Amino acid sequence: MDQSGKLLKDTRGYSCGRCRQRLLPNTSNVPEIQLQCPACKRIASAAACKTDGTVSYVVEKFKNKLLRRNNRQESDDSEKFISLNWNPSPLKSSSPPSSSRSDRRPRKRAVLVGVTYKRWKYMLKGTVNDVRNMRSFLIESFSFLPQNILVLTEDETEPYLIPTKKNIQISLQWLVNDCRSGDSLVFYFSGHGLRQPDFNGDERDGFDETICPVDFLKEGMIYDNDINSTIVWPLPKGVTLHAIVDACHSGTILDLVYVYNREKDEWEDNFPPNGTRKHTNGGLAISISACEDNQMAADTTAFTEKGMNGALTYLLIEIVKKNPNSTYKELLDNIHEAIVAVNNSGCLFSRVLRSVLGNMILQKAQLSASEPFDVRKKKFIL
Repeated sequence: MDQSGKLLKDTRGYSCGRCRQRLLPNTSNVPEIQLQCPACKRIASAAACKTDGTVSYVVEKFKNKLLRRNNRQESDDSEKFISLNWNPSPLKSSSPPSSSRSDRRPRKRAVLVGVTYKRWKYMLKGTVNDVRNMRSFLIESFSFLPQNILVLTEDETEPYLIPTKKNIQISLQWLVNDCRSGDSLVFYFSGHGLRQPDFNGDERDGFDETICPVDFLKEGMIYDNDINSTIVWPLPKGVTLHAIVDACHSGTILDLVYVYNREKDEWEDNFPPNGTRKHTNGGLAISISACEDNQMAADTTAFTEKGMNGALTYLLIEIVKKNPNSTYKELLDNIHEAIVAVNNSGCLFSRVLRSVLGNMILQKAQLSASEPFDVRKKKFIL
């Protein structure tokens, strides 16, 4: 019996809707009678609560509503996920990425890695967006075939496509396997990068640069030395490798022996002091990193005002789409100018980065290579 004179019903029976005084035990054959609450003197009909006046009905209705919503959410989530990998995956194919060894046409291959670190407090929200955008960019702008692009993210359902240390290492080996003159290879990484003290004397600044797989806290990081020996050493003459690394401290992540100084407009020597091998087997390796070795890279909404993206990834894609004939110098200059413009506009981005850097994106895209070339003339082509 509520304020309008109704009774409430639960599993134990009827009670007054106003003062909750217990009136009748629960029974399925309660007649149409008038009841007066002995406590508050309200009068109501017991039949009035048989449909919408019961606590159990309301609770059950609410439970069903939640269940339907949860089921719908699970359905939506499953519908939203679409693997970014070709089926069957190139890793599961016994043949090289082209149709046969007799096919001598140049091939294009890519390994794209985006690590979110979902179970870590320093989770990154933009890495899957980065990988998705980079994949589309390679296909639409540079004619990469989907079946020759290997994608590792935590959203993938196959265990071998999760960006663990082991899986990334296997993927890098696949990237350069059986490469030959004319091939174009791309390694892309979006995630965390760190610096570690150098103990073998091959770093001019005394620090190794690393990328962090999803399991790096347990299995360890992947060092620049290892990336160099895996995908730089094997490159034969006529093969070009591009590494695009959107991570903190990624300036010399491939340990390439020449670094381009944009301010001086010249290549600088980055040969290891101890003479360790860092060169290719005749091919060309080029790395574009989000920042210099001592800098942090932004995961930001400043450019789209919607989803999170790595600053380097977003800018590189947008600049090349608008000017497909960009030279390397034009690309670097435009990335720099865009970051300056965002800083001047006062855009805000990641709360974690903002607490460290303030309201500024303090990163300078870094270009390095296995051999110097004319950045004013050479076109950026993948």
